[in-house]
Amino acid sequence: MLEKMEDRFDPEAVIEEFESLSRDAGRVQRETLRKILDENGGTEYLQRWGLNGRTDSHSFKDCVPIVSHSDLEPYIQRIADGNSPCCLTGKPITTISLSSGTTQGKPKLVPFNDELMESTMQICKTSFAYRNREYPIGNGKALQFIYGSKQFKTKGGLAAGTATTNVYRNAQFKKMMRTMQTPCCSPDEVIFGPDFHQSLYCHLLCGLIFRDEVQVVSSSFAHSIVHAFRTFEQVWEELVTDIHEGTLSSRITVPPIRAAMAKLLEPDPDLADTIYSKISGLSNWYGLIQELFPSTKYIYGIMTGSMEPYLKKLRHYAGELPLLSADYGSSEGWIGANVNPKLTPEVATFSVPPNIGYFEFIPLREDLNSQGQEAKPVGLTDVKIDEEYEILVTNFAGLYRYRLGDVVKVKGFHNSTPELQFICRRNLLLTINIDKNTEKDLQLAVEAAAQLLVGEKLEVVDFTSRVDLTMEPGHYVVFWEISGDPEDELLQECCNCLDRSFVDAGYLSSRKVRTIGALELRIVRKGTFHKILDHYVGLGAAASQFKTPRCVGPTNNTVLQILSVNASRSYFSTAY
Repeated sequence: MLEKMEDRFDPEAVIEEFESLSRDAGRVQRETLRKILDENGGTEYLQRWGLNGRTDSHSFKDCVPIVSHSDLEPYIQRIADGNSPCCLTGKPITTISLSSGTTQGKPKLVPFNDELMESTMQICKTSFAYRNREYPIGNGKALQFIYGSKQFKTKGGLAAGTATTNVYRNAQFKKMMRTMQTPCCSPDEVIFGPDFHQSLYCHLLCGLIFRDEVQVVSSSFAHSIVHAFRTFEQVWEELVTDIHEGTLSSRITVPPIRAAMAKLLEPDPDLADTIYSKISGLSNWYGLIQELFPSTKYIYGIMTGSMEPYLKKLRHYAGELPLLSADYGSSEGWIGANVNPKLTPEVATFSVPPNIGYFEFIPLREDLNSQGQEAKPVGLTDVKIDEEYEILVTNFAGLYRYRLGDVVKVKGFHNSTPELQFICRRNLLLTINIDKNTEKDLQLAVEAAAQLLVGEKLEVVDFTSRVDLTMEPGHYVVFWEISGDPEDELLQECCNCLDRSFVDAGYLSSRKVRTIGALELRIVRKGTFHKILDHYVGLGAAASQFKTPRCVGPTNNTVLQILSVNASRSYFSTAY
């Protein structure tokens, strides 16, 4: 049967569509806002602010306030409970997405609808079209470390699950992926398996079975890829045995997974011997992905922001393979597509499709004006190159002038739509009095101190932090999991370097006058951060959505307990 025309993926047509949209981004933005307000102007939420049917941007900004998730949470909860399905949108919301919960300590409920699904597919098609122009792939397979979670019903009968689950269970999305990308190595039973560890093992096994066909290795986040190959280091001999004998390890106990894998597995001693010889020839696992999957063109996933600390290890596993940063989005929706795939993750930019939502940007250079008020937001096409902004999102799923909480820098323009570089989350991670340190500040401090370990061939596996106010004065605590067992003297140097590497003026002055106490470095036992991952997965988060919380708040008792129980050594800075 001939393939239907509408089922074909035409990358050049997708590129031309994006080029057309981005050439007149201002007009498209006005039309997008009008469409959102036409569809949803009669809702309880928008009627509350007195728009009275107006759809222009000036009226919208004058009437509708800037909000955070806590402001909309009561409305979203009513939707989830079935009380007011149309209080935020004209058409009923039928699906709820759950955030990973690693930022706030608990998952957020976020409305999800067909329009957001269409935006997801548009972003995927756009970035793939530009990516495939630079790194073309043929008929093959993708090794995707993707983990769904169970969808459940809310009190009001709505389907609820992680954003990953909602997207990967969507029939339209699955159809689109078949038309434009190499299919996933793993069957659905593995992707949606109830046990993350068993799914991970089978993802690796599927990749090895199809090793010559794998052209892309990917996951939602860089952390998931690194975690997968750290796990591979521990279980590779068992995987090789499975392939050699054609039987699945007894560690896989979920019947649907065993049944699905049985269809793929058959004894293949030659493949097992090849994999064994490839691994035996490696030095310190360098180039592991390249050796295991020789046809791979690139490695793909979100690699910006909180994922940057994993890039060094990912490059070690990747060898010479390029790392391509995936698109810029959140549980609330998409912001930009990566249409410049050759840029390294550290400088990756994301171009905003002007038809997926209405975007505003709060300038941060002049955060407060002379009256102590926040700077006024500017429109998508009014941002300035090299300036930093906080993003506001208005979308088709009931978010209006919503603070995403992200700080971005404008690096240029793709035609007339801005190219954004993600900088950090705006919320302060570490603050005691006048000190203000963000996730990026913590990351830079950890990177500087971790350099002291390089000479001993050690690395920081993962890290987090907290503010300890149980003693006077309060102080920062940074937790490290390290790949080996360095001497106390070296760790004391690392602790001092960490303290000196926070360059915020408020922190420096507070340390010098002792209104902030000496920074504490706590070393945790091997596997501690794996236990934190297990904790969040146990709460319903998808493993592929997991982001290590970079600051653990005082109410996150379980994670604090995991860190406390597994702390093995502690050092206080003598830098000041």
